[in-house]
Amino acid sequence: MVDVGLLSLLDVLPDPRTGITPTVAQRYHNLIHMAQQAEQAGFSSLGVGEHHFSHYALPSPFLVLSNAAAATRTIGLGTSVTLLANADPVRIAEDLATLDVLSDGRAEATFARGVDINTMTAFGIGSVDELRPRFEEHLRLVLRLLTEEEVSWTGRYRAPLQRVHLEPRPVQVPHPRINIGGGLSTVSADLAADLGLPFVLPSLFRFPADYRDIVDRYRERMITNGFADRVSVTFPCYLHVARTTQLARQRWRPYFENYVEFASMVRSAGARSFDFDVLTEGPAVCGSPAEAVDRLSSIAELLGLSRLLVLIDAGGIPVGMVDEVVAAVGAEIIPALR
Repeated sequence: MVDVGLLSLLDVLPDPRTGITPTVAQRYHNLIHMAQQAEQAGFSSLGVGEHHFSHYALPSPFLVLSNAAAATRTIGLGTSVTLLANADPVRIAEDLATLDVLSDGRAEATFARGVDINTMTAFGIGSVDELRPRFEEHLRLVLRLLTEEEVSWTGRYRAPLQRVHLEPRPVQVPHPRINIGGGLSTVSADLAADLGLPFVLPSLFRFPADYRDIVDRYRERMITNGFADRVSVTFPCYLHVARTTQLARQRWRPYFENYVEFASMVRSAGARSFDFDVLTEGPAVCGSPAEAVDRLSSIAELLGLSRLLVLIDAGGIPVGMVDEVVAAVGAEIIPALR
């Protein structure tokens, strides 16, 4: 069984067919609408990613997710990335616990180090070398704050704490699901395995097979550490489906190419090729529902996945088309994968 969640990075791009660019407010409202549609379609979760100072217009995921919590009832709500090294871990723990209360126990978070120099500098981090130790220190403190009644703590990167009691307390026990986001580096995978936490791969343009070795390392280390029952790997995938493969490729190509061009400019995407035909053989799935089931099943088997996150709304794609794809995934793909 593989859970299927929905991922949005909230890029704000013009529709390549019409040239119309939605406002940021429209994108936010459309995201809440998409969460409602995804819940009705049977998606397990909605994940949104934190970005700063770019056309990814989502710097405050917990604020957006609290709005989604008010508009939904059952779908899980989480950050697909929270840049924990840049943030105060006490505030992050408070925000996550608050979201868990507002959503009646549906919150989760994916914590990652982040490597964007502009973001790092803006948040007062003086050196890239600080990111890794900051991230681990903050992560361990968040876990303590969520699980312990009182925390006294002294660290390197923030003021000490004396008998701090986090309020509100999260609904989920011992704490909301916390994932560790990583890539090809062994450090994040090892940290996740040492803490017994789920591991989430990045939404880059690499092929699923590129992550086989790091996933195997995570899984083996989890088992060695006595966490065999907690092994969980999530992979994000770009997805578009239509009645036929020909129609899906014809209508999605300009949107996906629009997004790929944008993403390649704002971050190091790590792609082997930005060619549409190449990418739709690897990290992107485009075709009929039956073809999508085959491709997604193969990816899930290759990496031993517990969850797929599908990114549908990127590249300026219109809301009506997003709704159509979400409904098709719910009707024909999610039941097959489960």
